[in-house]
Amino acid sequence: MTEVLQPFYPWLKAFHIIAVIAWMAGMLYLPRLFVYHCETRPGTPEYDRFVLMERKLMRIIINPSMVAVWVLGLLLVEALDAWSTGWFLTKFALVIGLSGMHGMFSRCRRDFERNANTRTQRFYRIVNEGPAVLMILIVILVVVKPF
Repeated sequence: MTEVLQPFYPWLKAFHIIAVIAWMAGMLYLPRLFVYHCETRPGTPEYDRFVLMERKLMRIIINPSMVAVWVLGLLLVEALDAWSTGWFLTKFALVIGLSGMHGMFSRCRRDFERNANTRTQRFYRIVNEGPAVLMILIVILVVVKPF
């Protein structure tokens, strides 16, 4: 399959980068919305506006871009035949961690939608840093390929 993918490599890489940018934009913005959402009271128009914004962000941007990142990323690693390289295996573990954060943010969003959020602004301020740290590590691994 590696030979079949080679002619498409630049296109796969370009669309993968676009999907990563979209995914990260959402992953950095959603917990920030949660911080501000904590300041509102359930049942108010402001609270409902945050619920709508978070739902649309998740369904229209974050979820589809994550799927694209995974599909295109797996095609790229196949094209590079990098399955057993150290940098890729480490990157893969970090992307699994980022996907886990995605799942946690999805649950938090549903908690707000059900008026069942129990987390504080401080919690969301702290977890907001997670995607940024993972993104930095992933980019370094991909560009530098230290091992």
